[in-house]
Amino acid sequence: MTTGSLYARMRTHGTLSEPKEDIPDAVFALPSTVHWMRAMAILVTSLDVGFGTGRGFYQRVQRKTLPEPQLNSIYEQLLFALNQLATLDVLATAANKADVARNGIVAWYYGVYGAASAMIAAADGSFPETHAATARQWDRQFVVPGLVMPPFADRIDRLGKADVEEALRGPRARGKHSLTTRPETVNDAWGCMAEYLSGSASWEQWNLQQSVKDAPAFRALGVSDFKTKAARALRDEAFNRRGLCFLHEAFRYRGKANYRDAIYLAYGKSVPRTLDGFIADLRVVLAAFSGMAAAYCAARVGREEWDWFVGDLAERGAISISAADVWSR
Repeated sequence: MTTGSLYARMRTHGTLSEPKEDIPDAVFALPSTVHWMRAMAILVTSLDVGFGTGRGFYQRVQRKTLPEPQLNSIYEQLLFALNQLATLDVLATAANKADVARNGIVAWYYGVYGAASAMIAAADGSFPETHAATARQWDRQFVVPGLVMPPFADRIDRLGKADVEEALRGPRARGKHSLTTRPETVNDAWGCMAEYLSGSASWEQWNLQQSVKDAPAFRALGVSDFKTKAARALRDEAFNRRGLCFLHEAFRYRGKANYRDAIYLAYGKSVPRTLDGFIADLRVVLAAFSGMAAAYCAARVGREEWDWFVGDLAERGAISISAADVWSR
């Protein structure tokens, strides 16, 4: 007769797609998911990140007359982000947030992705075709030159161990706090941000190592690890080519919700209570990020074009909120 919980069975034996060691640890996986978003919500509220403050932040961005396809791409991606924000408003009405938390994370990510894509389109008229390319380009065009508002501005330039530790010195100096404990203060929130950035760097390092092991140059060495100098050289070369920014963290966050086993977010009597306020935090953070992106885009297209866009959505938009609701002066 079968006994024990599904969680215990999965942690003991794994599944067809994941070995037991990859099954999420209930002590860390869910709290870190909830607390990273809580930390960002605390910070964007404290820093007053949004369209209004973004207009001041981007006051030196030059207006430019843009061709119609470029304008249309900017507006399309901003409308996409707005639609995800409206989705979070609806999900917030669910009585049991465990029913909608996974969908909420996916909506949040695609809202961030759309807003970042609008910024890129406004900057140079390009539209990267993959999530990875979008993250790299947004990092290069906005994070590196200081065109991103905190708390979305942290980055790691290279993923070598020493480089990561050096890059984390600044974020860790702002605060220390474990992701397993709910943040309550601004100091706590900055600590959670540093912890998530560190975890994301480790995740990216692992992924890169797996890619290197699959490469012909590594296989030609006839080794299975990075103990030899030649193997480490291949790994370090890969580390030195890859950086990390907020958009990479957001992609990782979406991936955990979209592809991780069903037990994550949907199993355990305490989960609904743990998720209390989570959808609201997703909404606060997306509103702040999209407000920042909209402020940059408004600066690029100019007042007349921006006012037309906001007015058109107010008159013809099908969703429950318009640009004027969240991106007002």
